[in-house]
Amino acid sequence: MTFDVYNSIIVADSMSSAVEASMYNSIQAILRQAASSCNKGMLRWTLHKKVETHPSNSVSLVRVLVKELEKVERLDYKMHVIPLLHTLNYVIIQSSHIPCNLFQRVYECFKRLLTLPEPYCTITLRYMRSIKMEQITPGALYQRRVIAEQSLRNKHFPQQERVFVFADPAVFSGSLWQAVRADLVLAGPQSDTLARWVLLHTLQAGLGKACHGPILTQALEDLGEDVEKYFQEVVLAVEQSIENGEAGRDQHKTRLQHIYSDILTSANQDPKARGSLSNTPLPSPEIHFHLWTNEEELWNELVNFTLNISTSERNSMYQEEEEEDVSKRVSLLSVDSGIEKDLSDMEEREQRNPLTRSRSPCFRGRMKPEDKMALVQENIKGPTCSTPLPKEEGNLTARIVMMGDDRVLGRLAKVYHSIRKREAKHLILTKRVNLQIYYIPVTDEPIVNSPESTSQVGDRLSLASFLGRVDPWYESNINSLGAMIPKLARTQSRHSRSSEPNHFLVDVLSYYLRCGLQPVHFTLYSVKISVSGQTGSPVNEVFVSHLDAEFPEFKTLRENLKQERSSLRRTRKTLGTCGAVVSMNYTKVSLSKQEVVQGMSVMTCGVVISAISPNETEGLDSLTVHFDSTNPRCCTEIRTQNIKIRILEDKTFTVCLDKDCRRKYTHVQSIEISPCLDPGYCLQTSSKFSVGEEREAGLSKYMCKILPLPINTFTGINH
Repeated sequence: MTFDVYNSIIVADSMSSAVEASMYNSIQAILRQAASSCNKGMLRWTLHKKVETHPSNSVSLVRVLVKELEKVERLDYKMHVIPLLHTLNYVIIQSSHIPCNLFQRVYECFKRLLTLPEPYCTITLRYMRSIKMEQITPGALYQRRVIAEQSLRNKHFPQQERVFVFADPAVFSGSLWQAVRADLVLAGPQSDTLARWVLLHTLQAGLGKACHGPILTQALEDLGEDVEKYFQEVVLAVEQSIENGEAGRDQHKTRLQHIYSDILTSANQDPKARGSLSNTPLPSPEIHFHLWTNEEELWNELVNFTLNISTSERNSMYQEEEEEDVSKRVSLLSVDSGIEKDLSDMEEREQRNPLTRSRSPCFRGRMKPEDKMALVQENIKGPTCSTPLPKEEGNLTARIVMMGDDRVLGRLAKVYHSIRKREAKHLILTKRVNLQIYYIPVTDEPIVNSPESTSQVGDRLSLASFLGRVDPWYESNINSLGAMIPKLARTQSRHSRSSEPNHFLVDVLSYYLRCGLQPVHFTLYSVKISVSGQTGSPVNEVFVSHLDAEFPEFKTLRENLKQERSSLRRTRKTLGTCGAVVSMNYTKVSLSKQEVVQGMSVMTCGVVISAISPNETEGLDSLTVHFDSTNPRCCTEIRTQNIKIRILEDKTFTVCLDKDCRRKYTHVQSIEISPCLDPGYCLQTSSKFSVGEEREAGLSKYMCKILPLPINTFTGINH
């Protein structure tokens, strides 16, 4: 070994040690308990940006993270497991190349972490499988992620994802909506650029030092449209390697080497070039942003996604030749047309040309819901009902992101129940689409850290507060956005519109979508509302967090008494008018889980029913019902799952669901609340089966009886 070579090794080791020291300090700052939640989220984002800008730092960061996980294992610091696991997995997706021995060390560390309790072992197991796949087929996580999120066309990996962000107009004013939309809906790279990034990342990850990143980058640029051929080859190679497992590792590397040599030769470059690695950014997913004014919009987007028809495609791909075919097809979808000849003629033409049915028509106009559902069903079933589902079944993932406060989740609960009800009768979307729900809390009220303000603002963010208590990593990365998003909007409004968009929000959302896969299940409650003067069945509604019942006659008196902190003399004066008389029947919640039905009458000027417990250990399977009164001795609080409240006097009251004035009912005489049953369960138990189908009816006892609303977090709750 010459002196120059020895000296270069010493310099490289010292630089690596300096990078590791810097990474160690960053990790410690994130894990430090004294750091605020907002700072932790910003530090996490900064750390991943360092890796994206300097890909050579990824190996040092992986080493530091593994050391910290090993320390956690020895010292039993469970509170550090979740941040370290998510950070490590995300860095591995970003990394251009990680040595095999380091991969093995990560895998062995994960195996030991499987002995931890829930939810740590569940998250460890999920990432352990990903790490094993990446160890055998380097670059697979990045490639699959980009193909699915960007809907890159290929023949070998059919997964597609679509991100829909729905912002509540009650929170998002015009300026705030425009600012957030500008930050989220960014002009992404073209498909040929994405294909080059996938090729570059996969070849660098698989070949390591045998690949020259800068030369390969230039060669891919020079190929132009010919890059598509090599993209398809790499996708096929990766998918076959995943299928073959460990036995095909050497064959896969040889195959990548051939592709690498062919690319450089085609671009008139040295096919044996070796050198440093180049940066391959992990692009943010394509985001469809909506101001959620129409609740049906969510359902329509899911249907359009299932049909693989976007609004732009409907406008641009509509042609005169298809117009006649579409009109005939839509006429056939009408139940009462009665034209049998058209049906037979159409079936004969489709039998002669099977492509007629497999092609998805595009519509310029607005379709009726029943026509759209029939089209979805036709797209899935094929020519006959006995035809099996296509291979694409379950290959679509719709990631629904709700932005707002408790009110937006209340509206989502109503729509989610409606979707489940439709799917219980016609299982169509569920067969094709994997629905994932995310929540980013945003409030239109100023958040001030004072005892007077937290109760009012916390009232609108009770669901977000609960998620933050059960998942500190959600609190650090997502809840902190609630106050930050309005600030970002104000900052953007002060700058010119030509300024560069702020990537912080879209980066945090991308991180949440990719790592937040552990759901917290909120129980939905159905409420039957009987309105005075209304004939027929009561109104059926759904809520997820709150129900407020208020008696207008006592509203002003109640507010005045609270503000004045009424004296004993004042209290005595109002003892006779401390509220309206209501009767209630409810099932008392006990530790033994035995149902005890009780009934009583109380005088109250307001009822507050909350499904969110202030203590996360109490779970989400019961309601806290508080009967307020101007007389403190008349105030009552109970815990129950089922309750019926009826006013005994010639009065009515007002009901507001999930703090949303848009979901307010007046002149109410009674309400009946119970956990919302899953429509699929109801259909199984209520259907009449023939003798040959009695066994299938027994499936209902294996189904979930209560319908939950799953909100994805980083930790989840173990049931």
